[in-house]
Amino acid sequence: MFVLQPFIISGITHLPPSTLNKDPQLGCGTDCLKVPSGQRSFGPAGVSLLGDTHLIPAGMAPGLRASPGAVVLLLSLLGLAAAGKLLVVPVDGSPWLSMREVVEMIQQKGHEVVVVAPEVSLHIKPSKNFVMKMYSVPYTQEELKQEFQAFFHFSFEQGSFLERFVKAYKGIKRITNFGITSCGHLLQNKELIRYLEDSKFDALLTDPVVLCGAILAQRLSLPAVYFLRGVPCDLDFEATQCPRPPSYVPRGFTQLTDRMSFLQRVKNLLHDIPDLFLCDFAFEPYSKLASEFLQREVTVQDLLRKGSVWLLRSEFVLEYPRPLMPNIIPIGGVNCAHKQLPQAAVPSGFKGRSVEGNHQGQLVKVCGRTLIPPAV
Repeated sequence: MFVLQPFIISGITHLPPSTLNKDPQLGCGTDCLKVPSGQRSFGPAGVSLLGDTHLIPAGMAPGLRASPGAVVLLLSLLGLAAAGKLLVVPVDGSPWLSMREVVEMIQQKGHEVVVVAPEVSLHIKPSKNFVMKMYSVPYTQEELKQEFQAFFHFSFEQGSFLERFVKAYKGIKRITNFGITSCGHLLQNKELIRYLEDSKFDALLTDPVVLCGAILAQRLSLPAVYFLRGVPCDLDFEATQCPRPPSYVPRGFTQLTDRMSFLQRVKNLLHDIPDLFLCDFAFEPYSKLASEFLQREVTVQDLLRKGSVWLLRSEFVLEYPRPLMPNIIPIGGVNCAHKQLPQAAVPSGFKGRSVEGNHQGQLVKVCGRTLIPPAV
């Protein structure tokens, strides 16, 4: 990767007059640019330096005088600077359906994309838009399909909190077993791991709801980009040290809103207790797997905290407000189809303005608001 400093392209560098010194003891026979310790300076090749005092002959000061040939050479490297190699470790199911569109767009921008996935999956299939690396797993397509269907079936069932909690516990445990099995076979595939180490990727894109990608990012010493809808037990809040006040951030399964009475806030706070049990059995196996693979003690939070950027598939237009950390970027629109509404479906007063919605005109999004047309 080549990094070109802006001053090279613009040809202009501003330095305070006090930095221009004429002193033979500095080691220069001519005028020198003396940059005090701790300030940013630029070497002849345009390399940014920070630290001890650096001396640059005034005649070679970047931006003050530049060779046309050198400028042309550096500009010719812009194409090399634009491309990179991305390793993608997706999660099967709906997470991949959202991620696939982003991965294909990255490839269209000229980047090299390699997707690592098990041989048995529901939606992760080879494509001309990326390189596919597969590894074997000990379960069949039918077994995987049955477990996914059973898991999502209980999500739409009604019942008391206790009933839904027990069903969630059983469903998450079964799905977790599939994830752990798949991840174990990936990490034990020495040939594939050797290929990934030799490929020299620039970054890794994954969904941390399954921590296999996070483990692999640490093994390969790659910056991890998390592409997620959320992590069970709100582990993403804890990993990013993001506040989640129980006064207006409703917990899962509570059916509360961001406006709660005092008793509702107490109920909201108490719902954090079951998460201690859910997270223990759902994520601790990944901690053991990571500790064995990385040959050191690793916790779940250690894995999640390594996320450099969190791309959150969420949109506050349709969700309750919550605090975000600087490295958390909402990208909820990536899940939406962009289609032009017929003018008849646009509410009165909004014609001629930017309007988004589905082809039936049932949902209209205008300037951060969600409107329901009167005809619906």
